[in-house]
Amino acid sequence: MDVGSISTKGVIIDKQNNILASGYIWTQGDPIGAVKKLVALLEKQFDKEQYKVVATGTTGSARKLVGVIVGATMVKNEITAHAVGTTTFYPEVRTILEIGGQDSKIILVENGVAVDYAMNTLCAAGTGAFLSSQAKRLGIEVEDIGDYALKSKHPTQIAARCTVFAESDLVHKIQMGHPREDIIAGVCNAVAANYMNNVGKGKKIASPVVFQGGVSKNKGVVAAFEKLLGCEVIVDPNGHLMGALGAAILARRSSKRQEFDFAMEDMEFYTREASCGRCPNNCEIICVFRDGKLIDSWGNRCERGEVKR
Repeated sequence: MDVGSISTKGVIIDKQNNILASGYIWTQGDPIGAVKKLVALLEKQFDKEQYKVVATGTTGSARKLVGVIVGATMVKNEITAHAVGTTTFYPEVRTILEIGGQDSKIILVENGVAVDYAMNTLCAAGTGAFLSSQAKRLGIEVEDIGDYALKSKHPTQIAARCTVFAESDLVHKIQMGHPREDIIAGVCNAVAANYMNNVGKGKKIASPVVFQGGVSKNKGVVAAFEKLLGCEVIVDPNGHLMGALGAAILARRSSKRQEFDFAMEDMEFYTREASCGRCPNNCEIICVFRDGKLIDSWGNRCERGEVKR
């Protein structure tokens, strides 16, 4: 499972990494509720008579929380999960571009091993959330952005420095009467340019290049990257699931085994933030409770912040 701020993804794979079940839903600010919906979705597709799930991996911004809830045997960061997933299916890959709902990352690979990476979590101008908000402003579905962009003959120049500048410039161009398809193509170009000027700054981009994450489904952004990089950009049909695939592959490779029970008990989970205060670090500790009982916590940077269960 790959649980992010915008979307929650999940896959079930067999020993040969074939996908037996998959799901992609919106997190909607409720990772616990999203995971419960995701598990139900996966269960409907899964043949319990032929298979059983013997290991579970989690990644994404809510990986620790979800890992505790589902009893994950493997919890890994997004960089590792995406790198493992991509190199499994594209062993020759040299550069991985990934753009999600609220953040983006780049991973450089040599001989199948991630050797460098960078993440952008401050400016949203190059993310799915930015594209979604601009689509709404223009009165179109975000899924249709790519088709509109490819119709453009003269893409509008949109400032790509940050979200505020980009939105202000976009409104100005709308008021000037620029055609909708040209503005949308300009937005796609701005996303690619912002990514390269921030996340990809100073990085040596080598081919083959694989583009993944939800934004990789946008044909307009793919075209913008190909023009900017001067090479083919590969988009896997399951690129939006690559983090979950990587987590599943890592769980399969691990020796830890614990059969997963789809019938998640109807328990009440909630989290609470506690300030340690036992040293100058003053760590913010995340505590997870199940039916009122503390089951896990994290965030402390020294042993004084350990929460006694």
